[in-house]
Amino acid sequence: MKGARRTKNIILGIIGILIAAYVLFPFYLVVMNSFKAQTSIVESPVSLAGASVAQLWENLTKVASNSNFNFWYAFGTSALITVISLVLLAVFGGMAAWVISRNNKKKWATAIYMVFIASMIIPFQVVMLPLISTFRDVGKFVGISMLQSIPGIVFAYCGFGGAMTVFILTGFIKGIPYELEEAASIDGCSPEGTFFRIIFPLLKPVITTVTILNGMWIWNDYLLPSLMLGQNGKVKTLPVAVQAFVGSYVKQWDLILTAALLAILPMIIIFMFAQKQIMSGMVEGAVK
Repeated sequence: MKGARRTKNIILGIIGILIAAYVLFPFYLVVMNSFKAQTSIVESPVSLAGASVAQLWENLTKVASNSNFNFWYAFGTSALITVISLVLLAVFGGMAAWVISRNNKKKWATAIYMVFIASMIIPFQVVMLPLISTFRDVGKFVGISMLQSIPGIVFAYCGFGGAMTVFILTGFIKGIPYELEEAASIDGCSPEGTFFRIIFPLLKPVITTVTILNGMWIWNDYLLPSLMLGQNGKVKTLPVAVQAFVGSYVKQWDLILTAALLAILPMIIIFMFAQKQIMSGMVEGAVK
């Protein structure tokens, strides 16, 4: 039995190593080729030949000084869109989850909750073309440009990220004792005050988890910004701005991969410091 169990653990370990290598290989290519010149990347994209810190610094200098890429403007735009979207998702998602969880025995609350759940399984590719047409019409109706603008893409992220946010927060709120809200109501606290003074502070662990998950998705997203902001628009996020190094006939792989490394680096740092919080928040939300 011990021999069979040991053999099973060895096999599972080997499978785990192979899966990890498969998942991390694209990241390895991005990091390693950021240290190379264009010719070295074309000649040997997998090996360490031609990699040097001096070449990385040269690539970083070219990327930062490129007027078409405009790194700092794209970085600021991505940060602004991400922060605004996360704040709105946390606040309004928490409100929606609180109302649904406290009225879970009513049919209308169950119906709304099921709509949120159902929207999670609809692929984005199914709705992306109708989405652009709808946003164009909405922009004409309200007098605010919903395409090639920060308000429009923030509104889209709130819509697409709201389902998962409400799903996770609803499970967590169900575990919060209702007696806390009754006590606040007896003391004369309004429903708004009860949420922001009692419920919302208790949501801090799971809000942190949801914020990190949504933040990584919004920061790294390429398809939605490329559709709503366009390749030639004034407003560009980092993933979209990387297209500046992709020409019709020539692709500057050294600058493309260096720009991609700069784009994913903030999320890697955040995830490394917050991975325990992500796991604990997911477990607490699932158990409650």
